[in-house]
Amino acid sequence: MYTCGPTVYNYTHIGNLRSYVFADILCRTLRYNGLKVKQIINITDIGHLSSDGDVGDDKMTKGLLREGKELNLKNMRELAEFYAEKFKEDLKHLNIQKPEGFYFASDYVKEDIEFIKKLEQKKYTYKTTDGIYFNTSKMSDYGILWGKTRNKKELQSRIMENPEKKNKEDFALWKFNPKIGFSSPWGKGFPGWHIECSAMGMKFLGEQFDIHTGGIDLIPTHHTNEIAQSECATGKKPFVKFWMHSEFVDTGGVKMSKSENNFLRLESLINKNINPITYRFWLLMASYRTKVNFVWEALGGAETALKRLYNLYSDLGADVGNIHQEYKNKFKEFINDDLDTPRALSLLWDVFKDPNISDADKKATILDFDKVLGLDFADLKEEKIPAKIKKLAEEREKARGNKDFKKSDELRGKINSLGYEIKDNPSGPEIFTNT
Repeated sequence: MYTCGPTVYNYTHIGNLRSYVFADILCRTLRYNGLKVKQIINITDIGHLSSDGDVGDDKMTKGLLREGKELNLKNMRELAEFYAEKFKEDLKHLNIQKPEGFYFASDYVKEDIEFIKKLEQKKYTYKTTDGIYFNTSKMSDYGILWGKTRNKKELQSRIMENPEKKNKEDFALWKFNPKIGFSSPWGKGFPGWHIECSAMGMKFLGEQFDIHTGGIDLIPTHHTNEIAQSECATGKKPFVKFWMHSEFVDTGGVKMSKSENNFLRLESLINKNINPITYRFWLLMASYRTKVNFVWEALGGAETALKRLYNLYSDLGADVGNIHQEYKNKFKEFINDDLDTPRALSLLWDVFKDPNISDADKKATILDFDKVLGLDFADLKEEKIPAKIKKLAEEREKARGNKDFKKSDELRGKINSLGYEIKDNPSGPEIFTNT
């Protein structure tokens, strides 16, 4: 399984992160079904010379200019390593399992060059003043991934026009850059963005592998071009058996985008004391194929629901019993039905509410579900009540002792407004998260 990684010229936003949550659920589901999964994620630190549609400025160059750094390969790699580490931290916060490897594109330029040579030998390439291009007219079913074929005349390329190109859909395999870049038989420069994924995918997974994932925006250009160059290089054997894509996360109906500077980082949630797993949980409430619109109110609702689940789980006690087979079979049916996480979460609630299952068996069943859901039930830690809340609770208890019930009620309301609740027990008041 090859998962398209980030272009590390800036922080990864929560829209980007949706595709990695989706890929993680997919990996976990395959393993839940007893399969062994070898997943790799690339880190694009060179060669992504433009946007997802192959237009605009080189993103890594933009990153260096933004941070006032000299344009050279050393600085480009340092920039990439910094943002790659931040990306990995985000994955960890979201409880996304590590792939077999993260691989920087700049470490595999040799493989890119060898790949381009294969295409050159088979007469799929031509040269212009700015680079080496792939001739899409030599592939009759170019665009088949998104249901388009040349003879239908429906291809709508987003690729920047170049008067030297033979076809508007043709794309760069190697871009010349005499000032900065790598040596090659065609001149100094960079590999095209698309060639990197083909070369690294084949290096680590073979000429044909099972699954390729990414965001839906990669279908018409990046993944379409991966198929074209890969299948032409290997003699038309299918490059990938299954292509799977996740939908966008919008903000106010607009796609979240670093280039448009309307992106939100996971750190923004953490700074608001929101557990990052809340964002994972919120995403799982919708199909990965469904576009979602991020609003803080919706995330707040997800946070309340997740805290409620955590509290219910904590109340089950320490014993772990046996997995309830009927519920497990239903869960497997739902998650195997195109990763139907909304129904899987609904079933999770059913397990908690079922009076006919012992607490120990509920716990075992929930932990089994969580092998796929990744909501971190096994590692729940007892929540520490803030000192401010404890002080208000003490003041309330003092008011109750003085029979000042008006003040007691006011303090209870204040505690509730801060996200906590008090339950009066014979042994004394108990403070817990308000859900």
